[in-house]
Formats: sequence, structure tokens, C-alpha cells
Amino acid sequence: MNIDDFDLRAPPQSFYDDPYPTYAALRSASPVHRLPDGSLFLTRYADLEHVYRDTTTFSSDKKIEFWPKFGDSPLYEHHTTSLVFNDPPLHTRVRKIIAGALTPRAIGAMEPGLNAVVDRLLDRIESQGSVELITQFAAVIPVEIIGNLLGVPHDEREPLRGWSLAILGALEPTPTAAMLQAGNQAVRDFLVYLQRLVADRRRHPGESANDVLTRLLGDKHEAAQLTEMELLQNCIFILNAGHETTTNLISNGLQLLIDWPDQRRALLENPQLIKTAIEEFLRFESSNQLGNRRTTIATQLGGQDLPAGTQLNLCIGAANRDPEQFEGPDRLDLARTPNRHLAFGSGAHLCIGVNLARLEGRVAIGRFLNRFPRYRPTGTPVRGGRARFRGFLSVPIEVG
Repeated sequence: MNIDDFDLRAPPQSFYDDPYPTYAALRSASPVHRLPDGSLFLTRYADLEHVYRDTTTFSSDKKIEFWPKFGDSPLYEHHTTSLVFNDPPLHTRVRKIIAGALTPRAIGAMEPGLNAVVDRLLDRIESQGSVELITQFAAVIPVEIIGNLLGVPHDEREPLRGWSLAILGALEPTPTAAMLQAGNQAVRDFLVYLQRLVADRRRHPGESANDVLTRLLGDKHEAAQLTEMELLQNCIFILNAGHETTTNLISNGLQLLIDWPDQRRALLENPQLIKTAIEEFLRFESSNQLGNRRTTIATQLGGQDLPAGTQLNLCIGAANRDPEQFEGPDRLDLARTPNRHLAFGSGAHLCIGVNLARLEGRVAIGRFLNRFPRYRPTGTPVRGGRARFRGFLSVPIEVG
């Protein structure tokens, strides 16, 4: 490809289907690449690692970046208040509170319930003989887990996936007017629902050791207590952060086992490979392909001078296939070790739910493969058509 023509805001359809040739060309010829909008597109592992580690020079705060995109809107208020798009002190306060409900012990306690959820889904799939992998399996699991974390009643969980997809869809490089409208309406609807849920939880607190919402509410005398808007917006963040990316991990992994039959055989012969397999699925098809930062001071990166205020696009999908970091990066190797991929980011902004996502991936993919070792496609899988989040809209599978 002619890398001079690459525009993240208007890529060809082939990029959504398979972005990796574009990433490889950029990484080889222009690893710190200036896009038509003036921002830089980074594709090397070492550059991303450097940016992730230096949170002073490279800010996660998106107020400047998102104002032209969202204006005075619910989407702007949400994305500039949530944990992921903020620097300390807000990032530090919220992360500490949420992390207390995601300790290794708390996550370990979730496994029996997760096993039961997955097995119920597998029983239903077995009785049908076929499944649409996204809506009937991969997307159901994280909604159930996050619903449990926030204490959302089971009969009130149906809108959660739609709200999450609409809000995250607005993060694409060039959202359409319809995408912005849907995202703004989803934030409004979710806030209305959360206000009622929060009021009920204040009257009837849960166990703070494993109820994230109760932890976020905290004690009214605590200095680190969140404002009402910080509380509500970070409840939305918890759903969004753990929903789409985990859905993509599960569906990408199961599709990769179709595409690489030798690796499926290896996993069937040695189920203990599931832990390294999950890391390889995350590296090979990173659920979240893009991140963003802004320089706070003049600096250098990749031999280029970057003035303060430079917008950076961190291409996680490209960094995770960098041959300087990974041997044979375009080969799926479920036994790959070490595998220091950046699918969860790095440094202070390392994904707070990293161990929960890994658990969901291991249980969902491992139990699916064990139950249906000869599952096969019944049609062509349909990609999601997004640059930032790499997953599927539809994956039809036969298991009988």
C-alpha cells in the first residue's frame, strides 16, 4: 500500500477486514506516521511501551481531544469523567476503589458462578445444534459477570449490551451523526437507570468486598468519596470496559481455532495450554486495537520532535505484531512464551479488569472447546466494521 494515503478517519473497507498489512507497512516505513489530521500514528512496540510508562509527558485526559468531536453532550461528559480517559487524581481515586472489588480472591470466588453461566449456555447450544456465537454466547458472558459486579437484577440486564455498543461506537475515529445520536441517547438512558439503582443500593448496601457499586458509594465521611456524576459515569465505564473487549476475546479466540486447525489440535491434546492460548489470542487479534494520548510538553519520539499538545494514536494491534518483540508475529502459537503483549495496555493504565477478562476467556473458550471439539462454521463470519474494537458482528457455528 501507499502509506502516504493512509487516513485513519477514512480507511478502505479492506482495512476493517484485515488491518495487519497496513500496520506492517507503516511499522516498516513510517513507524511514527503523521496522519492528514495532524495526529501521529504509532506502530512500534517499543514506542507504545515508552508512551504507556511516561504518564506525565503523555496524558490520557481527553477533554481537549473530545470537545470538537462530542461538544457539550452526554457522551462528552461520560468519556471525560470515566477512569480510562483521565489522569491522576481522578484516575487514582477511582482505580483504587474499583480494584478493591477485583482482588485475586474476589475473582477466584467468581469462577464457580462463571462456570455455571457458561455451562447453561453450552447446554442450550447443544440442544439447538448450532449457535450464532456473538449474541448467543460471547456477548452474554461479560454482561452477566458485570451485571453481578454492579448488582444489576437479572431481569433488568437486557439493555446493557445495546447501551455499551452505542457508547463505544462513538469512539470510532469518525462516528456518523447516527452513531453520535445513539451514543448520547444510550448515556442518557443508562444514567436514568443508574440513578434508580444507586438509590436502591444506598438503602440496601451490598457486601463491599465483591459489590463494586457499594464500594464506589463508599462512606459519606471518606475523603476519597466520588461525586454523584463521577459515580454514575464510572458505573457506565465498568460495563463498557469489560463488555465489548471480553466479547471480542471469546469470539476472536474461537474463530482463530477454526482458522488454525493445528493449534486447535494442540489445545485439544493439551488443555493446560489454555492459559498461554488466551494470551496469544489477545496478542494476535487484540480486542482493542487503538489507544490515544496527548503530549503535555515538547518531547521526542522515534527521532521526531513532538510539540506540546500533539495527539497520538497508539496502535496496539500493530505493536502486538512487531517482529522486534515477537518471533514469527503473524503466526498463531498457543504455546508462545514469553508473550508480553499490550492488549491490556501497560503502566498506570493497565486494564483494571485484566485478571477477570483472562478468567472469562479461559472458562468460555476452554469449556466450549471441551464440549464441542469439532465445532465448525456454517457461514461466513461478519466483522464488526470498527477500527478501534476488533471483533465480529456474527459468527454462525454448528456443533452437532
